[in-house]
Amino acid sequence: MPLLSFLFPKNQKSATAAKERLQIIIARERSGRGGPDFLPALHRELIEVISKYTKVNAEDIKISLDRQGNLEVLDVNVVLPDA
Repeated sequence: MPLLSFLFPKNQKSATAAKERLQIIIARERSGRGGPDFLPALHRELIEVISKYTKVNAEDIKISLDRQGNLEVLDVNVVLPDA
């Protein structure tokens, strides 16, 4: 019966089809946004953590997210005061 199963494949389960559609929607949504939502929170948390060890201003920490093809590069630049 392999020939029949090739000609008439079993219907895909609705849960699997829904999952695939949802993954496509999420991927499109993520690629269409201007920037990720987590960058402001990451910036605040970095200021808090670095402030535990040394004095630093919010302007001394710069965060950028660049897309290079299929990759996303997170660049964090911290200017530390002279010791």
